[in-house]
Amino acid sequence: MAREKVILAYSGGLDTSVMVPWIGEKYNMDVVTFTVDLGQGEDIQAIKAKATKTGAVDAIAVDARNLFVDHFVFPAIMAGAIYEGKYPLATALGRPLIAKLMVEAAREHGAKAVAHGCTGKGNDQVRFDVTFQTLAPDLKIIAPVREWSMTRPAAIEYAAKHNIPVEAKPESPYSIDQNLFGRSCEAGVLEDPWDEPPEEAYAWTTNPAKAPNEPEYIEIEFNHGVPTALNGTPTDGVALIETLNRLGGKHGVGRIDHVENRLVGIKSRELYEAPGAVILHEAHRELETLCLSKQAARFKTGVSQEYADLIYNGLWFSAFHQDLFAFVASNQRFVSGVTRVKLFKGKATVVGRKSDMSLYSKKLATYDEGSDYDQSAAQGFIKIHGLSQQTQATRQLMKGGGFDLPGIGPAKS
Repeated sequence: MAREKVILAYSGGLDTSVMVPWIGEKYNMDVVTFTVDLGQGEDIQAIKAKATKTGAVDAIAVDARNLFVDHFVFPAIMAGAIYEGKYPLATALGRPLIAKLMVEAAREHGAKAVAHGCTGKGNDQVRFDVTFQTLAPDLKIIAPVREWSMTRPAAIEYAAKHNIPVEAKPESPYSIDQNLFGRSCEAGVLEDPWDEPPEEAYAWTTNPAKAPNEPEYIEIEFNHGVPTALNGTPTDGVALIETLNRLGGKHGVGRIDHVENRLVGIKSRELYEAPGAVILHEAHRELETLCLSKQAARFKTGVSQEYADLIYNGLWFSAFHQDLFAFVASNQRFVSGVTRVKLFKGKATVVGRKSDMSLYSKKLATYDEGSDYDQSAAQGFIKIHGLSQQTQATRQLMKGGGFDLPGIGPAKS
């Protein structure tokens, strides 16, 4: 009798390699491994080959970089989604896509379960499980790391027993995850938030102190909030982000040291490198200052925070997300133009912005001759603007002899 199948999110590392025989033994299921290229810089075909040698009945490798950028990263940029004002959500954006593709693979292969290697302490388990439950509630979810009690030495011993090849290299003192949009690093000495991150923890970015002594200028073009060209040359999203990662990294741009609030209730010190993400978010935000009205920009601030929380908390496939993105898409319909960004010593600074949809009028703003602004209209405007405050002061506040100003004391008439 044929055994049931499970689709396992497979990186080819020690833990997921050990999971292949472990799931077979524990659950009496055949394992089909699933590896996704989101731009993490690994050879997914080599990982696929390793999976079959490890005991998987089948191995799937998918290049999803364009899907990731076009349908996950770019919407997040349009929304201005940065978790707690610092984290560009690289890993959090990748998980719902991986989970969705795993569900599709499960349907194609007739699998009855899906599995991942997330721990019980992190956010990724939530992102995977919630997506699985939403898109395929009939599938069983297996999370071996939440079940077993294997230490690393025990896992290495288990791998040797099952003839699983383990790379003979020293264990990294850090836990690292990366994709095209960013790299995250945690654990080790980083667990003390007082300690400055050692230089060895960084991989994508030059130390700003050692970055080039001359700035580099780039121009990024946006169309309806989506980046479409670099330095005047149209480019697809993957190539654009790869180039910005390289340029930004050379100048030390994109280092983020963040004590963040995990969904599971734990504060965690995270180190991120995201040169392309930092540059794109900054460039996009500054273009919005030209193209959005004051009211639209103010309201979008709250939407951006909600959008970031939604992504971080694993609720990508929700009706609320559809509602928020409907606003974002409408909000971005006039956000088209070019921003000029200066890369220098760890900073990405927007030094120029232009748009055919700009609400900025030099003729209104200038203090030189030729201004279209009628200064004589200001007196009447000020009178009406302050009328309600003047009325309240006269009728209420001054009757008691004045009113207190915080930290100053009574204001007398």
